[in-house]
Amino acid sequence: MLNKARRSSAGPGQAARPVRHARFPRFLLFVAACVAAFVLVPLAYLVVRAFEVEPAELRAIVLRERNVWLLGNTVLLTGSVLLATTLLALPLAWLTTRSDLRPRGLLVLIGVLPLAIPGYVGAYAMIAASGTGGLIDALTGFAWPRPSGYWGALGILTLFTFPYLFLNFWTSLRGLDPSLEEAARALGHGPLATFWRVTLPQLRPAALAGALLVVLHVLGDFGVVSLMRFETFSYAIYQQYNGSFDRTGAAWLSLMLLLLTGATLMFEARLLRHLRFARVGSGTARRVAPVHLGMWRWPALLFCALVAGAALLVPMASLLYWLGRGLASGALRGLWPALLNSLQVAAPAAVIAALLALPLAYLGVRFPSALTRLMERAAYVGYATPPLAYALALIFFTLRTVPPLYQTLTLLVLAYALHFLAEAIGPVRSALYQATERLEDAARMLGHTGFGAFRLVTLPLLRPGLLAATALVLLSALKELPLTFLLSPSGFNTLATDVWSYTSEAMFAEAAPYALMLVAVSTVASALILRQARGGRGGAS
Repeated sequence: MLNKARRSSAGPGQAARPVRHARFPRFLLFVAACVAAFVLVPLAYLVVRAFEVEPAELRAIVLRERNVWLLGNTVLLTGSVLLATTLLALPLAWLTTRSDLRPRGLLVLIGVLPLAIPGYVGAYAMIAASGTGGLIDALTGFAWPRPSGYWGALGILTLFTFPYLFLNFWTSLRGLDPSLEEAARALGHGPLATFWRVTLPQLRPAALAGALLVVLHVLGDFGVVSLMRFETFSYAIYQQYNGSFDRTGAAWLSLMLLLLTGATLMFEARLLRHLRFARVGSGTARRVAPVHLGMWRWPALLFCALVAGAALLVPMASLLYWLGRGLASGALRGLWPALLNSLQVAAPAAVIAALLALPLAYLGVRFPSALTRLMERAAYVGYATPPLAYALALIFFTLRTVPPLYQTLTLLVLAYALHFLAEAIGPVRSALYQATERLEDAARMLGHTGFGAFRLVTLPLLRPGLLAATALVLLSALKELPLTFLLSPSGFNTLATDVWSYTSEAMFAEAAPYALMLVAVSTVASALILRQARGGRGGAS
């Protein structure tokens, strides 16, 4: 049953007092079901649209040799980025948590700050720093080869996605109990054997969580692979739809990418099954004694310096270098309209996503059941869908059902809100877990209705979580490129589209102001999220 009665409590010798239980909010169930349908129906229609072809044409589309080549490129790039990010994130996380290398705060920033730089901005910065006339050429007289192709995409995606893994490794290493490692050393195992046999297996859930984020990011990436001219499914979908105007072929490429994403999610869930690494002994875990690096201190510092230089110093220096040249050429003329356009669609999308997340999170926390969990999972399906595939599904669905909505700001705002809805659910759900339902029971006993009790008692406690959810979606929407490209009205430019457009034409001075403004806005939004998470209840999770 969806609405289970809660038992009334009474102390010894006291009569049990009746509690006015909350009735199951059917209106919220209706709203949540509509939200789940809004997320899933366009994807279902994408399948319908893909099969609206003759069998012979269908075989020709699906069995193209190019599809196998695209699959190989996509899997190769995804696997390579996953391996490379692990080789960066794991040593850096270990140095910040288990070694005596200082300053730790600076090392943590090296592992986190690259998230504030969108991948396509990082690609622009690296392209602009290399080649004739780039930053490296201006400083050293050597024209460093510009990144391109597979190796360029691998390097850029590694530098700007490894923080997903770093944050998971860093959090997990801080929470591990050192007693198992101490027992292994007492049995004669050296530091390397102890790390390999004891510490690393306990990091498996963190590795899988971070790896899933990296894989989903690479599978859905369009900006980096397009600027590097490396063809994956995402880049091919854009070319098929925008260049060849082959909507059926683009639909099938989208379905193939969706199948690859679904297989990734199922594989990750299978690997996580039956994993248990919690402590079962009494007492609390002790803090681990830092490992003295000794002669390895200098290689460790060199490693951290190389990561900081590649992921932060070179991109920011390149942006500033080309900004100076852009100011001289009057490249700031379109900056203010692009910023206003970005905020015009990102801000309402963030508010809508937070409001839509509220009924899903509330039902999932207060009235857990298979149905409410299913509706909540629908939001994560939309988030896991690569942006180009989701944009194409919305295009097909809108043209068939509501043609006037096609290429309008309304559709773009709804696409942002639905695609990033899962990001908003986490903070709201965390806030609900901290807002005890006993306060609502007390308000109902005083005569308030269910909605009145929620508005007066629970909603004020959810404000930090709602603010964090809004900030998270705002940050993601400001950086979003594929959805903006396919769904925005003609002539509507944002910071993201201007960075990509100018960079693809090698107009680095013109792109610099937009890229730097995007990094600045992303940094401010990230700082607000971190502040909300530290200072408010129900912060970002």
